[in-house]
Amino acid sequence: MVFEEKMITNGEPDEEEEEEEEEDMVDPLDTVRQKCEETHHCVHMREKLELCETRVGSRSETQEECTEELFDFLHARDHCVAHKLFHSVK
Repeated sequence: MVFEEKMITNGEPDEEEEEEEEEDMVDPLDTVRQKCEETHHCVHMREKLELCETRVGSRSETQEECTEELFDFLHARDHCVAHKLFHSVK
């Protein structure tokens, strides 16, 4: 039975081994985004976004959306990321 399993895999790594290798890899963009979200400006923009989401969520009938606040937060974060990420690109 063991011999048959080896023939089927043809020496290719098991799926478990591939998953372990993938888990070790970390996207540098995600790391930089997390660091940028902790900056003073991004924290302020996130607070505005969360305040808007709370306000909109508490009302049963409203046409207000938090699109502007979301875009402001994403713009602030991406502006920070752009300055930090491209310095590490080789």
